[in-house]
This record gives sequence, structure tokens and C-alpha cells, in this order.
Amino acid sequence: MNTATTTPLAAPAAESALAAGGAASHALIKPGYDPALTNEDLAPLRQQTWGQYNIFAFWMSDVHSVGGYITAGSLFALGLSSWQVLVALLVGIVIVQFFCNLVAKPSQVTGTPYPVICRASFGVKGANIPAIIRGLIAVAWYGIQTYLASAAFMVMALHLFPNLAPYADVAQHGFAGLSTLGWVAFMVMWVLQAFVFWHGMEAIRKFIDWAGPGVYVVMAILCGWLVWKAGWQNIDLNLGGVKFEGWDALPVMLSAIALVVSYFSGPMLNFGDFSRYGKSFDAVKKGNFWGLPVNFVFFSLLTVITTAATLPVFGELITDPVHTVGRIDSTTAVVLGALTFMIATIGINIVANFVSPAFDFSNVAPQHISWRTGGMIAAVGSIFITPWNLYNNPEVIHYTLDILGSFIGPLFGILIADFYLVRHQQVVVDDLYTMKPTGSYWYSNGYNLKAVATMVPSALIPILCVLVPAWRGAANYAWFIGMGLGFVIYALLSRRS
Repeated sequence: MNTATTTPLAAPAAESALAAGGAASHALIKPGYDPALTNEDLAPLRQQTWGQYNIFAFWMSDVHSVGGYITAGSLFALGLSSWQVLVALLVGIVIVQFFCNLVAKPSQVTGTPYPVICRASFGVKGANIPAIIRGLIAVAWYGIQTYLASAAFMVMALHLFPNLAPYADVAQHGFAGLSTLGWVAFMVMWVLQAFVFWHGMEAIRKFIDWAGPGVYVVMAILCGWLVWKAGWQNIDLNLGGVKFEGWDALPVMLSAIALVVSYFSGPMLNFGDFSRYGKSFDAVKKGNFWGLPVNFVFFSLLTVITTAATLPVFGELITDPVHTVGRIDSTTAVVLGALTFMIATIGINIVANFVSPAFDFSNVAPQHISWRTGGMIAAVGSIFITPWNLYNNPEVIHYTLDILGSFIGPLFGILIADFYLVRHQQVVVDDLYTMKPTGSYWYSNGYNLKAVATMVPSALIPILCVLVPAWRGAANYAWFIGMGLGFVIYALLSRRS
């Protein structure tokens, strides 16, 4: 029997694993594993090879995006002083680091991805509930991030070929709400991301290892050039001015902290998809430290300086880095800047919104949906939701993504409560892959009804915070509310058994 401190396979079992997965297989598949729960991608890893730099690079790719840039810049425009924003950023990202360490451990010690470790709390069949929810959220965000990356491609294309301008106008040439050039740009980004993903996790690791630092180099150059043009004395880091002072600033700072945590809530939930590759839990923790507090605060400072410098240089405050690049009167700068933000967005999209649904959808039918097939299902689905229409309608994007996001907190709370309070960090790995009624995670016909029952109130209350006007003040804290309810209710229900 295999526990969270995984033990090596006996020789016959190891031979069976090789026979099932091939001589170069990374999967540890034992003869007793049920095919309905197992494939090459979902099985425990035979070898975990990622060091702290790989985890650090993962977070760099997650932070360095157009969305991350705009989010960080928006915090400095809340009416707080710069030091108050920095405090809020630091507190928020340290909270994220703490929770990432918690959620990383069960997957790192078992070598299993997020949907598989969820079998311990939801049951071997019930784990499809969190898997599908997380997969759908990733599909929506995958489409939006691809669309944001395509905007950088369009800036570059129009700068190099101004005669394409009519094809960038949806009223003249376009369909389904997107211009012809927009479609070309979107599909180019779509294919590039699929190309990297299709080559597997090792290719993704290599991509994010150089993409994150590469983005930093170009952003630093862009920032330095804007500061040189503006003059440091003309840069005001208090974007929009200081509106809150003293105790009046505290609620705004708390909202900023909540916004930071909410921004990372998706990748934080399925961080196990990546921590499973960690050589050790210590390596994962060190990677989280460098990739979250250190990296995020430095990136935020770079972002706000760049954003603040746009006012004296261009005469207006530009919060979108793609638009900033588009205003530079240099072909080399535009091309380099556009490529940088395209690469940055590809990075976050793959790590946050491609890998997750790949594992999640594969978990639904392991023998029919491979990791690659699961990822492509998400990619194709992202086209049909027409993310540009979603993104360009603030009300639609608010309700769609916030309601989907209301499920993330409860799922996180249940997973953490189950591993740390209920199981005391012990997981029977072999039982994650068996349909036998004697298995530890069979529960009631494969479903843990306590986890399902916990989801109802834990998700309903955050959803009401989004939908009910009188409750909307608490919407910023929906993740904390859902996570807390999921954690407490599940722990109480489990202790009663």
C-alpha cells in the first residue's frame, strides 16, 4: 500500500509500469490501477525533476502578462499612497505564497495532478466535479488571454503594414464581433500556444524557463527608456492622486489585498499540476518564495514606474502595455515590445489555462481523453465562447467570471481541510486509482457526499455576493468567504463521521 510518502515499486510492478507506459514512460502505473481512473498523464510520476528555479520560472510566466500588468497598475490608481499600495501588494502576495505552499504539498508528495488528489476529498468519481469546474474557468480565461495576446500581434502588424487598417475594422471586414485581422491574430496566437503545449510538459518547462526572464529584460528596457524620456522628477507614482488617508485607507488596502489573492486564485487552486514535478517540497517552497513575494513586488514596481512615465511622455496615462508599445515611434521597439507581451501572455496562458483543463478533462475519461486531447478541448472551446465579446462587455465578463470564480474558494478550502485536518497529510496513493468499494476514496458509489454537500452553501454565498446588489460590497472577498466556508463546513462534517 502506498502512502503520501511514496515508496518505490517492487520489481514486478515496475516492469508492469514500463510495459504499460513504454520504456521511457514517466508514469508509475501499477497492475491494480483501474483504467477508468488511470492513464500516462494522471498516474503518479516515476521521477520528479523540477528544482526551485523551475517553480520560480512558472510564477514569472504567471505574473508577466498583460492582465498582470493592468492589475498591478490598477492597484496604484485606487487612491492610495505608493507605500500603502506596496504594503497591500506584499501582504496579498505573502498570503498567496502561504496558500500555495499548503496546496502544493499533497501533489508533490504523491506525484499526482490536481484532479487526482481531489479524489481523496470528493471520491474517485466525485473528483470530476472540481475538475470540470476548474476546467471551465480555464477555458474562459484561456480565450480571453489569447485575445489579449492577439492585440499585441495586431499592433505589430498594423505598424509594419499600415495598409491592413481596413481589415482591423470589424465594421468593414469581420464576423462574429471580430475583425478579419483580429481573427488572423487570434488564430496565430492560438496555434503558437497549441504548438508549445503539444510538445508536452518538458517543452513547457523549457519555454517558461527562458520566457519569464526574457520578458523582464524587455520590460526593464521599456521602463528605462520611458523614465529617460520623462525625467525622473516628472514621474508621480501615485497614479490618479491620493484620495484616502489615515484609517480611511484601510478598507481600500484590504480590498487591494483581496484583489491580489483573487487574481492568483485560479493557478493557486491547481498549483498541484506543477508542484507534482518538484524534486522536493523544500524546492517548491523556495521557488514559491522567489516567484511570488520577490518577483511580484519587483514586477509591480516596474509596472507602476512604466505606467506613470506614460503621462509625461505621451500626455496621457496608459495602463495597457500593448497600447504603450504602440505609441512608440520606432519599428524595432514596437516589434520587440509586441513580441514580448505576446510571449508573456503565451506563458501565463499555458501554465494557468492550458495545463489545468488538460488534466481536468483527461480525468473525466482517462482512456479516451489524453492530456493533449484535454488541452485541445479547452483550446477549441475557447474559440466558440468568442472571448472578445466576453472581454468587451464588462457586465458579462463580471457575472460570468465572478460566478465561476465563486467555486474556486470552496474547492480550495475542501482540499486543504481534507489533507491537513481529516487525513493528517496521509494519502493512500494506490487507492486514488481503484474503483473497489474497499478503497479509501470510494465513499458512496465513488462520491464523497460530505464534500458535495459542502460545495452548496460554500459556493452559493459567494455567488450571492456577486448577484445581490446589497451584498456586492463583499464581492471582493468572495474567495476568502468561499474558502473559509468550504474549509470549516467540510471539517465539521468529516469529524462527525
